[in-house]
Amino acid sequence: MVNLEVNIGSLKLKNPVLTASGTFGYGTEFADLVDLNRLGGFVVKGTTLNHREGNDYPRMAETPMGMLNAVGLQNKGVDYFIEHIYPEIKNIDSKIIVNVSGASVSDYVAVAEKLAPLENIEAIEVNISCPNVKQGGMAFGTTCAGAAEVTRAIRNAYPKTMIVKLSPNVTDITEIARAVEAEGADSVSLINTLLGMAVDVERQKPVLSTVTGGLSGPAVKPVAVRMVWQVSRAVKIPVIGLGGIASGADAMEFILAGASAIQVGTANFFNPRITMEIIDYMEDYCHRHNVKNIYELTGALKL
Repeated sequence: MVNLEVNIGSLKLKNPVLTASGTFGYGTEFADLVDLNRLGGFVVKGTTLNHREGNDYPRMAETPMGMLNAVGLQNKGVDYFIEHIYPEIKNIDSKIIVNVSGASVSDYVAVAEKLAPLENIEAIEVNISCPNVKQGGMAFGTTCAGAAEVTRAIRNAYPKTMIVKLSPNVTDITEIARAVEAEGADSVSLINTLLGMAVDVERQKPVLSTVTGGLSGPAVKPVAVRMVWQVSRAVKIPVIGLGGIASGADAMEFILAGASAIQVGTANFFNPRITMEIIDYMEDYCHRHNVKNIYELTGALKL
């Protein structure tokens, strides 16, 4: 038998396959398509302190080998999640991770504090790519100081597993990773979307209402694998890899490059059963390579 169990800090996953925030709803939307109990875990959509309507339409656009999105963290706020969503998902036999976003450090902390008492939420994923209104619109995740500040504040308020999601829109992502590790992050996940843009040439206008948006999908995978490889060599905490994973082989690229677990994002939209296929592939891969524990493959890239 192959053992697919992996640990992300104190968070024990039955296998390395997670879903990415914003691509899997709250899990229940996919219940008729996949066995939620078979997942290592799933990350629910971005949750903020207060209700957010998100950006104006159009806010999604298809691109070659990917998509652009500028949804803008549309959600009904953390209190709504606790009162209405959590009761529906808390008994799923899979690790539930809440993606936390905010416009200020105090927002992040307030959301984390509200989530901490929930028994069946064992981890949060801190999205530090959101606008920091109190610092002139700069994203927390693009500077070591900003990333460290929000990580430190949440660490002081949140006792469970804290994953920090890193932005690729930086010069050196390893510096950001080291900064959040130093402030108590239990893990980092990467990459978030790459900043991109599309133009409607007939209308001579941007396709998205926000002009720019986040590029995801297979087109970003080589960049994501490279960054995971770099970060895994720069920090001691577990790395969760994501960005363009659309097959079992894609997922194993991230594992071999240094990821302890992976997240599947955009592929959920065009192949809703992709997570089940990846779990099957991982089991088969370990059998073929005579590997008993998949964690032995993390960072096993032969150079």
